[in-house]
Amino acid sequence: MSLTIALDGMGGDHGPPVVVPAALHALTEQEDLKLILVGDREVLEAAVRKFGGSLGERLGVHHTSQVVAMDELPSVALRGKKDSSMRVAIDLVKRGVADACVSAGNTGALMATARFVLKTLPGIDRPAICSALPTMKGHTHMLDLGANVDSDAETLFQFAMMGAALTSAVENIPSPKVGLLNIGAEEMKGNERVKEAGRLLAASQLNYIGYIEGNDIYSGAVDVVVCDGFVGNVALKTSEGVARMIRHYMEQEFLRSPLTKLVGALAMPVLKSFRAKIDPRQYNGASLLGLQGIVIKSHGGADIVAYANAIKEAGLEVRKAVPQRISKYLEEQLLERRAV
Repeated sequence: MSLTIALDGMGGDHGPPVVVPAALHALTEQEDLKLILVGDREVLEAAVRKFGGSLGERLGVHHTSQVVAMDELPSVALRGKKDSSMRVAIDLVKRGVADACVSAGNTGALMATARFVLKTLPGIDRPAICSALPTMKGHTHMLDLGANVDSDAETLFQFAMMGAALTSAVENIPSPKVGLLNIGAEEMKGNERVKEAGRLLAASQLNYIGYIEGNDIYSGAVDVVVCDGFVGNVALKTSEGVARMIRHYMEQEFLRSPLTKLVGALAMPVLKSFRAKIDPRQYNGASLLGLQGIVIKSHGGADIVAYANAIKEAGLEVRKAVPQRISKYLEEQLLERRAV
């Protein structure tokens, strides 16, 4: 199966110096992959030459004259940047020229533009940001991670369906376990929106196991963690901060004395293995679920390895037909509700 992915070549904190070598790396790993670098032609072509690549059948450039800044208001980007690398990359998906789009650009602008251009799937009110997170048993998918900061029960229910459809598709899990993030596991805990969402999920065909708490996110107890964007983003950023703190103190302790340096050298294979398992670069590439097309958000500060993984995620979702799988889940739930 041949697939084509449009890359926002100018987006993110680094732009072409990361996007171009990541694209060249992705092409070496996937023989059926074609990439379109979207942005300033002169800049992108120079970057391709600099990193030892060449343009051809599998790597092309689509010129644009504008760039969406990382601090730009989504409304300004949507109305005033119709020839931006971000907007045109999404347009290529809409026109069927590309099967998916990857951008490390402004998250708010990307979500607003993607929703405007591609529209949401029938039955979906709001798209959600979903990403894989490491757990003690592998990894889980969590959504929403920041697109919707105030979600009602029906929207949380839709998030659960989308997360289950994605996880089922990309992880080959027939009936992924779904948990609703709450301040306690007891039925009486939580606000009314979470309680109502729990009732909707309990009455659905999803494999809903009930409420989970924050300390369960990384336990591997569920395959899908559902929450609104405010809670999800705070949980994600807190986790990233804790990981940095642990790494900081471990490095300090191993450098404290000649003896601890020796212990650190002996423990190096274990430390490298541990670092690889929790390396956020391996989980880069968040899905904008609920759209009539595939858009992957790379972290703005992603390096070459991380951005290449975002490209890989886009290719996987194309091959697994994730939007179509979500639509099927929605249709099944609609039929179930009508039958009740």
